[in-house]
Parts: sequence; C-alpha cells; structure tokens
Amino acid sequence: MSKPKTLTFAFMDPPFESARTTTFFRLLDATLDAGANINVFAYEGAVALSFVHQKAHGNTVHGRDVEQEGHPLSREWIAALQHKATQIGATFNWINCGLCADERGINEVIDGCGRGSPADLWKFAASADNTLVIGTR
Repeated sequence: MSKPKTLTFAFMDPPFESARTTTFFRLLDATLDAGANINVFAYEGAVALSFVHQKAHGNTVHGRDVEQEGHPLSREWIAALQHKATQIGATFNWINCGLCADERGINEVIDGCGRGSPADLWKFAASADNTLVIGTR
C-alpha cells in the first residue's frame, strides 16, 4: 500500500476580501477527500484566517439578524477541516507567519494553528509531494 501524499499550500489573502479564500478552502477540502495530508503556511493577511476573535454579524440592509445571515467565519472553516482530517486519519498542519501576525496584531488563533516563520514553509515544501503558492494578485 502506498503512503498518502502530502500537499503544502502557501496562502496570503486575508479573510472576506476575495473569492480566492473560498476557493482555497475548497481545495483543502478536496485534498482531504483525496486522502492526502495537508500543510498550510499562512502568510501576510492570511494569518487572520485563524483569528479566534472573529465574530459573525447580521445584515441590516437585508433585515437579517446574525442567525438569519449565517455569515461564515474562516476560523470555523479551518476548524471543520481540522476535524475532517482527524476523522479520516490525515495530517493537517497550519502555521501562521509570526512576523506577519505581529505586524497585524493577530496572535490569538484557534487551537491547532501554530506560529512559525518562512523557514516552516521551506520545511513543508521540502517534505511535500507538491506545493501550491496562492498569491494575492
């Protein structure tokens, strides 16, 4: 039996700014569906994806409260992916760039997300079967 593949992703977009974030989470989900292990290095604004203090909000323009709006939070998407990885026996590593987090004041993250440096991206890429870098533009 062959060992599962490991894919590394480097992502730079902050939450809620573009459709790239949703696409990124869909790629991670599809990677887990394929049974592969995942390494994520969150760089620049992407360090905010796992920020523990994100809050859902209503939409007064459309007359919807928080529950009716059902606004998704990226920290919840990450937690769901972590849970899915655990359920299928896959590895899911998430490291935020510490320099980027310090610049933005985003050091409180959900459980299972760590702090590192660009050297972690190097280690992830060196040990992975493939690496995808999703830049901001």
